[in-house]
Amino acid sequence: VQLQASGGGRVQPGGSLRLSCAASGSVLHIEVMGWYRQGPGKERELVASVTGDRITTYADSVKGRFTISSSIAARLWTLQMNSLQPEDTAVYYCNLVDRGISEGQRNYWGQGTQVTVSS
Repeated sequence: VQLQASGGGRVQPGGSLRLSCAASGSVLHIEVMGWYRQGPGKERELVASVTGDRITTYADSVKGRFTISSSIAARLWTLQMNSLQPEDTAVYYCNLVDRGISEGQRNYWGQGTQVTVSS
């Protein structure tokens, strides 16, 4: 399974960006699709996730500004980021958790895409 993330870039405070992640390969039953980020000198943290049952979770710091959406069939999920602030600057990683009867739960990461919010 491979994850391909896209959509990062540089934006001014208050601006918007949209990240996308596409999964390819032998994806099994999808349990969770998500986005994490790691800022300079910080640990990787969950930004947003959505389960196969479409239950969403957001970090408190992004609630009301970021929206995660997904298509299980297309194996694609996006993160719409609005009202971006300098503290949102980080490398963003997409994440996929799937499960198979014999394989058990599996965890995959995309390559990371840089988001820089600066004037």
